[in-house]
Amino acid sequence: MPEMVKIVVFVPESHADAVREAMGSAGAGRIGNYTYCSFSVTGTGRFIPGEGAHPTVGRIGELASVREERVETLCARSCLDVVLAAIREVHPYEEPAVDVYQLIDRSS
Repeated sequence: MPEMVKIVVFVPESHADAVREAMGSAGAGRIGNYTYCSFSVTGTGRFIPGEGAHPTVGRIGELASVREERVETLCARSCLDVVLAAIREVHPYEEPAVDVYQLIDRSS
């Protein structure tokens, strides 16, 4: 079994389907005989765009709140760079919040 990582990305609800599709098309979300596997939960993202930012939502210097989805999926470490590039291609933010977690193989 290949080394696996978990990818977590926070995305506005309006773009969540596009991000999930991009991740799946790039090879993420494969579990056994299943593809495009992911989990999502909704919440509120908050941030203040600084000088030089080009926010999709909000205004420079003002606190913005956005309904977002936390989208999680698994991916083989070997396709991580391709999946991250696919996320950035469709994500509406200039600085997407993406976390990558190394997974421990406990099967042995």
